[in-house]
Amino acid sequence: MPNFNSELGRAARKLLDSQSVIWLTTVDSGLTPQPRPVWFVPDGDHMLIYSQPVAAKVAHIRRHAQVALHFNSDQWGSEETLLVLTGAASLDEETRPANLVAAYVEKYGSGMAELGMTPEQFAARYSQPIRVTIDRMRGA
Repeated sequence: MPNFNSELGRAARKLLDSQSVIWLTTVDSGLTPQPRPVWFVPDGDHMLIYSQPVAAKVAHIRRHAQVALHFNSDQWGSEETLLVLTGAASLDEETRPANLVAAYVEKYGSGMAELGMTPEQFAARYSQPIRVTIDRMRGA
């Protein structure tokens, strides 16, 4: 587990707490990286993401658990925005649905409404929890 008390760790925590989109990179069957933007919430020592169960990222994780997460950087690629987290993803069937995770609904409730969904409808469609355990982090 990375040290979130280090200088880089504090910058990472600031991004994790302030950003609403993180890029999740999985690898496909040909081992080609496949990045995609996702909603997330920090959940203890993990990142919690919800997906449609039939999404390609879910199939990728079933085959290759190693993933990377990163944020959009600013135009200069400064240390304040350039952060890459790597770790193992799991398809966690024990995690509560998105509509029952208060931090997730608080963070993305308005986004769900913009998609024309209630939290319950979102949870029904995006019913596959993905839990990423971070093992490394690097900055600029």
